[in-house]
Order: sequence, then structure tokens, then C-alpha cells
Amino acid sequence: MVEMTEHKIEPTEHKIEPTEHSFEATQSSGVVSALLTCPDNANCLLVLGHGAGAGMRHAFMEALAGRLATRRIGTFRYQFPYMEQGRRRPDFQPILLKTVRSAVSAASALSNGLPLFAGGKSMGGRMTSLAAAKGPLADVRGIIFFGFPLHPAQKPGVERGDHLRAAGVPLLFLQGTRDKLARLDLLEPLCQDLAHSATLHMVEGADHGFHVLKRSGRKDDDVQDELADATRTWIDGLTP
Repeated sequence: MVEMTEHKIEPTEHKIEPTEHSFEATQSSGVVSALLTCPDNANCLLVLGHGAGAGMRHAFMEALAGRLATRRIGTFRYQFPYMEQGRRRPDFQPILLKTVRSAVSAASALSNGLPLFAGGKSMGGRMTSLAAAKGPLADVRGIIFFGFPLHPAQKPGVERGDHLRAAGVPLLFLQGTRDKLARLDLLEPLCQDLAHSATLHMVEGADHGFHVLKRSGRKDDDVQDELADATRTWIDGLTP
């Protein structure tokens, strides 16, 4: 397991407004929406899938895209078909995986040659690694999990991580220490088994949604900054 090093990023304050895009997720599911947030000084682009219960415009996704932009990381957020169509139940896995591939292709076409990374919040991240395990995601240099859902709440297990070794690229796990969907006594050995392909960054006191308790002395904004800084540091370790 690769250890994170301290690396303080000094963000700029200029807010980058996203531009709206769309692409065909699958032939059967049709077109879905996407948002590109890419500052002029960006040196990479992250294809970012949402979690199971909230879409690309969720407050977490909005805040994360903004903070990453101040750290020269562009983002391409996108909807899965069920969310685009206003349905609550996620699509069957083949559709989710195909949507990931389509999103990567759409982002690549808009990237102007920037290095590509992919991942997402909870389900979005897991679907990205599952897609990569079934076949390389074109030009994607690494996968970032903003809360990897290793198991259902109160049903601990590691089966959801069985595919990770086949993903074929470096992996960054950003996990809250209070995350009920990823017990650390299960996730840490899994990352250690993946050796140098996996980096685990633990966010003290954060739950699966990266919320912290008031008594912790920290705010959710502080956690968002930590996530963005950790992402920047990890990417810097992979790119020239």
C-alpha cells in the first residue's frame, strides 16, 4: 500500500462555472447529461460518477468539483440513465458499466489531451473499477474512490473488492473512519494485498457521505478540502 505524503496545496479562489454537455450512455438507455468543470490551468481531467442515491448536481458533487478545480483538476460529472430519467432504482450493472465507458469516451473528446482519471462517489467509483476490470478504460491513468462501498451496512464482507486487482491501474481510496459501508479492519488488509497499486487515505471522523460530527471540531468544508488535497497529491505522484 502506498502511503500518502503531506503536501499542502494553495488553491485559487476563482470559481469555475461548469458547461453542460450530453452523450449517449447506451443505445437502449439513450442520452444523459454531463457537466464539465475545467479551469484554464487544469493539468488533468477526472471523470466523476455519482452515488446511488443522488445525481451529479448533489451538494457533495458540486462542492467537490469546485474544490478540485481550484487545485487544477478538471471534472466531467455525468448522470447514470436511471437518475437522468428520474427513477430511484439504479440501472442493471451492464448499463451502469457501459455508461462509465461512454462517459470516459465523451470526456476524452473534451479533454484537449489532458491526462484522464476516473472514479466517483460510492457506486460511481465502484462501477468505474468494475468496468476497468472487464477491459481497460481508454487513456485512464488511475481510479479514485470517494468512499468505496465495500459492503452493505451491517453486512461486512470483502466480495465487492474481488475485482480490484484486475482494474489494472493505480487506485486511490478516500475513506471516512466512520464509514459504515467499509469497515477499516476489512478495507486496510484489502489495500495492503493490492500492494503498490492501492493508496488508502483515511479521513478522520467522516462517515460515508463525508460528514463529520460537530464535536470533532471540524466542518464538512474541512473534509472537502482534505479530499481535494489528497487527490491532488496522489495525482502529482503519478504524473510528471
